[in-house]
Amino acid sequence: MRMKSGMVVAIALALALALSGVPALAQDKPADNMQLVRDKIKADKKLFVAEAMQFTDSEQKAFWPVYEAYQKDWMKLNERAAALIKEYAKNYNSMTNETAKKLTDDMIAIRADQQKLRESYLPKFRKAIPEIKVARYYQLENKIEAVVDYELAMNIPLVK
Repeated sequence: MRMKSGMVVAIALALALALSGVPALAQDKPADNMQLVRDKIKADKKLFVAEAMQFTDSEQKAFWPVYEAYQKDWMKLNERAAALIKEYAKNYNSMTNETAKKLTDDMIAIRADQQKLRESYLPKFRKAIPEIKVARYYQLENKIEAVVDYELAMNIPLVK
């Protein structure tokens, strides 16, 4: 799994950059190029998950539809987070208490919705694959999310 950790970092960094909504990136690249980047990241992540999970044929058939639905729902949360980061960047130099409160409340709401999503999909994954593989899949998602969060934290300055 050590060699695979490099792939986790690469995927997570690419996710952080592609999904962070950093205005400079969005201005330099047309929207269709960003979609190509997102599609590549999704494909690489899926390959990483497939390699790490070591599915049987029957497990694959049951897992991938649940995975695709989960990723689609997770992407909606990422889009909300990207919009929040854009809003933060827009207000960074003129932050008010009111704006800071709204941004903080929105961040907490996104985190809560992420947890709700994880919980709502747990029975679906449990129905599709054995419990050990469910645990492994959630570990993979947590590792990727931790690296993305770290990268975002390193690049988003504290409120002035």
